[in-house]
Amino acid sequence: MAQSLTITKVTPHQLSDLLKDYLAISKFKVVAMLVLTAWVGLALAPDVGRGVAVQFISLLGIGLLSAAAAVINHVVDSEIDSKMARTRHRPVAKGRLSKRHALSFAAVIGVSGFVMLVMWANLLTAVLTLFALVGYAFIYTSFLKRATPQNIVIGGLAGAMPPLLGWVSETGQMAAAPWLLVMIIFTWTPPHFLALAIARKSDYERAKIPMLPVTHGIEFSKTCVIAYSILLALVCVLPYLIGMSGEIYLTASSLLNAAFIYKAIKLKVAPEEGTAMDLFRFSIIHLMLLFIALFADKWLVI
Repeated sequence: MAQSLTITKVTPHQLSDLLKDYLAISKFKVVAMLVLTAWVGLALAPDVGRGVAVQFISLLGIGLLSAAAAVINHVVDSEIDSKMARTRHRPVAKGRLSKRHALSFAAVIGVSGFVMLVMWANLLTAVLTLFALVGYAFIYTSFLKRATPQNIVIGGLAGAMPPLLGWVSETGQMAAAPWLLVMIIFTWTPPHFLALAIARKSDYERAKIPMLPVTHGIEFSKTCVIAYSILLALVCVLPYLIGMSGEIYLTASSLLNAAFIYKAIKLKVAPEEGTAMDLFRFSIIHLMLLFIALFADKWLVI
């Protein structure tokens, strides 16, 4: 007896929702910021005559490996995410995407990104980007995040690597200058995430994640935010001091860091409802404008 086959049709609406879920687990906005900083690292590197198309593919490769790390993060943290108000609706935590499908997606985009970097950049960039993936997706997410309140400080190095990766993709060599850009992001990371952790302290308590506000209290964490914001302002001067940037960057950096320190002090001495989240959101704009200023300082013709 012949058996009829039932073909499930996927509606455009379902396809749209599926694409949104895959973009969500890729942390598209976060990856876009990482690619921006990698692009600035590439733009500040010595000109070696590489074409724009090759540079674009290199940045795409860095972006794909970064997105693969984000997907793995969603899978590893799915149980934690389901306990937190901010993350409980994420696709893997909610069950809209299975862990198997998510990991398969991570493998495809991760391998694609690695191959792009090997073929259109260089092996050193590919290896360094892979190390950054391992550092974020496994060392930070699987171990540090659950082990110590210094998780974001130690684990922040993986997320700070893109400017170096962009530079190395262009030159094929390590150098001291891009490490200053890495230092900026590395120093920026603690006050950025501490502001979020202060705002979402109850979430982290419920998920049993030892963020600093949970283990040492909110007031101590606010003091740390001020200390890190001052340190960030000092680190941001270094590109100017070594001649890597000029007055455009110095002016923008000074204004942005003054606003950062002001908001950090306000969080400590005169907090209102939403002050911590306001600082968290501003920190994202701060980093984006800071790196745009670095780019403009080199390429803008006055």
